[in-house]
Amino acid sequence: MWKTISSGFAIYFIVWWVTLFVMLPIGIRSQHEDMEGERVPGTDPGAPIMPSMARRVLWTTAISAVVYGIGAWAYYSGHLTIDKLSRLMGL
Repeated sequence: MWKTISSGFAIYFIVWWVTLFVMLPIGIRSQHEDMEGERVPGTDPGAPIMPSMARRVLWTTAISAVVYGIGAWAYYSGHLTIDKLSRLMGL
């Protein structure tokens, strides 16, 4: 699975994007939910007030590195093999 550097990067890239999509809605307040502020004219009421994308990208990178590290450890230690995964899925 992680035989080459390019496949390792590809797997990390997929883990990173999945983690980003999980992180996007966490802690977001929309203009509609914000009682104190005023809406920006011409925008959707569901638009986020402060998306803080730089902070989300940093958290995504850190969390995906941990998840990738756990997966790599499980693969190299023999806990994550094709045979074990197929038995787990009932194949």
